[in-house]
Amino acid sequence: TKGTVEGYMPGFGNDFETEALPGALPQGMNSPQKCNYGLYGEQLSGTAFTAPSHQNERTWCYRIRPSVKHTHRFKKIDLPLWKSAPLIDPDIISLGQYRWDPVEHTGQALTWLTGMRTMVTAGDVNTQTGMASHVYLVTESMKDDYFFSADGELLVVPQEGRLRFCTELGIIDIAPQEIAILPRGLVYRAEVLEGPCRGFVCENYGQKFQLPGRGPIGANCMANRRDFKTPVAAFEDREAPSTVTAKWCGQFHETKIGHSPLDVVAWHGNYCPVKYDLKTYCPVGAILFDHPDPSIFTVLTAPSGIEGTANIDFALFRERWMVAENTFRPPWYHKNVMSELMGNIYGIYDAKPKGFVPGGMSLHNCMLPHGPDQQAFEGASNAKLGPEKLDNTMSFMIETRFPQHLTPFAATAGHLQEDYIDCWGSLEKKFDGTPGVK
Repeated sequence: TKGTVEGYMPGFGNDFETEALPGALPQGMNSPQKCNYGLYGEQLSGTAFTAPSHQNERTWCYRIRPSVKHTHRFKKIDLPLWKSAPLIDPDIISLGQYRWDPVEHTGQALTWLTGMRTMVTAGDVNTQTGMASHVYLVTESMKDDYFFSADGELLVVPQEGRLRFCTELGIIDIAPQEIAILPRGLVYRAEVLEGPCRGFVCENYGQKFQLPGRGPIGANCMANRRDFKTPVAAFEDREAPSTVTAKWCGQFHETKIGHSPLDVVAWHGNYCPVKYDLKTYCPVGAILFDHPDPSIFTVLTAPSGIEGTANIDFALFRERWMVAENTFRPPWYHKNVMSELMGNIYGIYDAKPKGFVPGGMSLHNCMLPHGPDQQAFEGASNAKLGPEKLDNTMSFMIETRFPQHLTPFAATAGHLQEDYIDCWGSLEKKFDGTPGVK
């Protein structure tokens, strides 16, 4: 293992290279007649070959064996709690405001594959639109087991414990307050560095995540390209009976191989996994009065075919100063064409000081009203306004233009807070028909 490639965000024309043995990377051409060290050249394409050049994503890999080499045909297996869209259960009502307690560890030995618990799905994996949101519980490393998804990229948001993703293109370690993106088609193995591990996964079926446009904000703040890090170079030359599991159109299949598939000795390109430290996200906001839309907190966006209406937006609500005068500072009451799923990484969320705990989730589907509970409303309405640091808080929102449907696990596994809607029950009528603010 040596070297690292840093300061990179896919989809912006960057092209990077790394090698774990000197001279393994061809210079001046992608596909020489014979590669050094007896390696095989292989291209991993993340876009169609004819995509516009500034959007085209591909990586050339120089590996010990072609990835096509396996000893058995794929056979179907079952991972019963990892679901894909469309999944609409006629006996489950997804119309409503929902909140979940953290999914608890049970003491059961679970890997990255067996520990995935799907909460909601949206769109259609077969037409490459929409998404699914999961909670992962991981207690054990994958050993001679590998995985790739042909369905979409995975945005991983740890909440507890530390994971290592050993990928074809190198090693990424990830901990709470960081995120990682594992591209579609990339083979990897997940290992536990510090467990047990729990976190959230957004599975993106549509166009890949990219940085949002900043518009009048300009060139700085929010998330910066230089803070996205690519893997430390590494490869494995190991002969061992191994299993590769593939997710394809919502189904899982496995095949057997006689070696580690993580045998890429060198690579160059712009299609690879990345990690990002959420503490480097620089929020912007109002500095005089009024409350901007939460879109100013977007870290990543996955576009749809409708300009400005995302397949997925990933937004972050972290520590920040509140300074606006004569302004209601928590999120206001609203209905939205987008469906909003939130997760709490740590601390207290200002609109829900009780009930929305670290590891928990909430869902407010499209055009369903939601907003602060009674305690948050009264506190914000009567607070003496001045510069205030919102501290000890990190939550995120996964927003999509598609309705999000609850899975049977989300609806029946016992984590659903049945009394969630009661948090608005004590809101009082304040209108008395006389002019003036009451």
